[in-house]
Amino acid sequence: MAKKYEKYVFKHPIEHGELGPSIEFVGEKVFNSDFSLILLPVTKPVLMEEFPHSHDFDMYVTFVGFDPNGLNELGGEIEMYLGKEQEKYIINTPTSVYIPKGFIHCPLNFTRVDKPILLVHSTLAPKYYKKETSS
Repeated sequence: MAKKYEKYVFKHPIEHGELGPSIEFVGEKVFNSDFSLILLPVTKPVLMEEFPHSHDFDMYVTFVGFDPNGLNELGGEIEMYLGKEQEKYIINTPTSVYIPKGFIHCPLNFTRVDKPILLVHSTLAPKYYKKETSS
């Protein structure tokens, strides 16, 4: 027998992409909503995004340590570039970055990963897409 509110419950399958396993919630596919979320454990150094780009929606990128005994430690180092000037930020503690609609950002480079880092990528949009910037 179907439950009255089961349409509001979504069990996340594990996706397997080139960066490893992830959990992805894409608003347009699940609840026809303007919210999407990707949870991606990063276990080794990787240049995740090589080129600067922007989006037509607001986005939040959060980096947290994935060690339950050390959530206050990131367990690595990340380089993230912001703005058309490519201002470089070094991230080595749990951090969130707000990317407003139209704001140029990236490259995004995980330069050192001593312990798994959880990347939490959330957008106020029904799906993720990007607009590459011209050099």
